[in-house]
Amino acid sequence: MNQWYRRTLYYLVTLFVVIIAYAGAYDYGMTAFEGRSQNFLHSLQIVVETFTTTGFGSDAPWSSWQMNVLVIVMDLTGVFLIFLALPVLVFPLFEEALSTTVPTSVTGYEDHVVICSYTARADALIDELDSWDVEHVLIEPDRDTATDLYENDYDVIHEDPTSVSGLENADLGSARAVVADLSDEVDTSIVLTAQEVSEDVRIVSVVEEPSHRRYHELAGADVVLSPRPLLGASLASKVTTSFRTDVSDAVDISSDLQIAEIPIRSNSPLEGTTLLDSDLREETGVNVIGAWMQGTFESPPDPTATLRRGSVLLVAGRPDQLAALRDLTLSEIRRYDGGHVLLAGHGEVGKRVAERLDDEEIPYTVVDIVDKEGVDVVGDVTDPATLEAAEVHGIRTVLLAIPDDTAAEFATLVVRDLSPETEIIARTEEAESVQKMYRAGADYVLSLETVTGRMIASAILEDEEVMSVDTQVDVVRTTAPELVGQSVGSADVRARTGCTIVAVERDGETHTDLDVNFRIREGDELVIAGTDEGTNRFMDAFR
Repeated sequence: MNQWYRRTLYYLVTLFVVIIAYAGAYDYGMTAFEGRSQNFLHSLQIVVETFTTTGFGSDAPWSSWQMNVLVIVMDLTGVFLIFLALPVLVFPLFEEALSTTVPTSVTGYEDHVVICSYTARADALIDELDSWDVEHVLIEPDRDTATDLYENDYDVIHEDPTSVSGLENADLGSARAVVADLSDEVDTSIVLTAQEVSEDVRIVSVVEEPSHRRYHELAGADVVLSPRPLLGASLASKVTTSFRTDVSDAVDISSDLQIAEIPIRSNSPLEGTTLLDSDLREETGVNVIGAWMQGTFESPPDPTATLRRGSVLLVAGRPDQLAALRDLTLSEIRRYDGGHVLLAGHGEVGKRVAERLDDEEIPYTVVDIVDKEGVDVVGDVTDPATLEAAEVHGIRTVLLAIPDDTAAEFATLVVRDLSPETEIIARTEEAESVQKMYRAGADYVLSLETVTGRMIASAILEDEEVMSVDTQVDVVRTTAPELVGQSVGSADVRARTGCTIVAVERDGETHTDLDVNFRIREGDELVIAGTDEGTNRFMDAFR
């Protein structure tokens, strides 16, 4: 609205100057060319009548060509200024009056989370907070974005998150935490401002460059998160090695129970079989909780569905049982070789992948579009010639760590065409790109958006536990008051939510052998596993 006021002021000043100028010219012309002397006020009246199209009959006609030309020009100028006023002044005024008014402050919030401001990664965080019934407020400085969010039922205010008034209007003093996830420089400004508004609020800041962590800590952030290195480490852990005797990326539930995602590899003994025929329970002792089939999570999985390369089993068991299953999923052809990895992208994620591969002594080739230290082949990974130069045909695993989702999708298609047996592990920026990557032919995909959202939620929800932040599934420990007194069988949790109760912690003891008659008691803590949407449904239904 301030811009409209400025435009109105400029328009009125211009209109005044033009009218006075024409009045002076008209007054002079009537004396010089028509021989009719008159006072200036009458000349001003004629100009106003002309501009407003209400007439100038008292002076017409004019005998001199000079005055006729002046009147013609005045007519055109008046019409122009009238039509100029419509788009510049009138239309914006009506648009402002009819448009949605985004609030600039909130009231009645308590123990909420202030999010500064909206990014694609904020949606993953909001989903996590919603699943725990934690209120939140978005501070969005861009008016159009704030309007779109408000019309889509987001809890948002239109304010500047780096200003004291902006954070005060979000009721930061009553909040449990504030989250800064815009850019490394802007985030430090938010951190400094948040301390000025409230000394007690928990400040969570997200850094793009891990080297900037120290500056966020110096600014006063309580928790500084760096999701890209974690994403790289998680992707690297999915790379198959013949000498790994454990499943290093498993989630520990207790001393003798873990949950892990284990992909089915090409040419493994399990490829082409079904869960029913594979006898995994008898062979390894693991409990299959769910399965990703072509990017879609099924819990419980269809026992007659064919396990194909790229299927990912979500299983629970002892470490030795998970290791036995992992061994079954390895390729018969390449079970005993050390493998070779083609690492596409050498940014923050790619560098962390390279560090992990170095630690496990896995040979790899780095491809990047920029010639820099650590890069073996310079070129675009979406170009078949670049992949040929990197000898993709002899590669066991291609790990796509490039930050462009569209390029990653295209690169997946190219790799799959050039080397059908190669395993493809990839990262995406946005969660919505994961399904497209699977359709393109990727074997395992993890999004930065999901990892970031879970990391922030884990830092905020101190009284709850988000146990897995770098997997495709969500593993959380929580209470379920609505399940108290019900048996696992009668609750029918899987059918209602798509989640599985993996374990129940009661009086310091972890119960993992949960038959249909196991009854939930007051004070029990449940460990559940499922997709983000599934755990959200569980929280809505049973908390």
